[in-house]
Amino acid sequence: MGETNSGSKSSRWCLQGMTALVTGGSKGIGYAIVEELAELGATVHTCSRNEAELSESLKEWTTKGYRVTGSVCDMTSRVNREELIARVSSQFNGKLNILVNNVGTNILKQTLDFTAEDFAFLMNTNPESCFHLSQLAHPLLKASKAASIIFISSIAGFVATNLASVVYGASKGAMNQMTKYLAFEWAKDNIRSNCIAPGVIRTPNGEKHLKEETIMNAVISETTLWDGLERQRK
Repeated sequence: MGETNSGSKSSRWCLQGMTALVTGGSKGIGYAIVEELAELGATVHTCSRNEAELSESLKEWTTKGYRVTGSVCDMTSRVNREELIARVSSQFNGKLNILVNNVGTNILKQTLDFTAEDFAFLMNTNPESCFHLSQLAHPLLKASKAASIIFISSIAGFVATNLASVVYGASKGAMNQMTKYLAFEWAKDNIRSNCIAPGVIRTPNGEKHLKEETIMNAVISETTLWDGLERQRK
């Protein structure tokens, strides 16, 4: 976003003095969110299962002068989630302005191929981890007196698509509805709740799927601005 008549991005969107927790921030969408929040002045804590990726990302942010810290955390673990919030509470003196529930995963399978383990893994990683982390973060968010929860959902939570699965779509649909209920229930605590529902994004995970011709063709067929994607493919 460049300069406009109303001023630069930093002057129009200032997060100086704000604190943020972004899950899964070492790559992809999470990385971009961490960088944007830090650039706007927020002090950010992020987490990742991959210690090497997290360490490399933290070095990059330090070089840029951003106030970002990080810790290794498996968001599918209740104990890890509890430890993460305890760490954030200690670091930010019991207050948190922004929680970005970014961690998520997908399993591309046909309905009849899903196992009970697949179902449990997707539901635990996507809606359950977000729900539990929001519960844990509530006292910190409330204490800040001006807080926001952001869920990174998916277009698959609203419409059926060839690029997802029935269980993935259901998990993201659950997150969409969770967003509405938390907005309704926690408004009295000055906590806003919103979700972002992207389509296909060229993240490291997304690129793995886009290398397959059939999947790329499906992306093009389901995307209004298909011509731009076609040019990128060539």
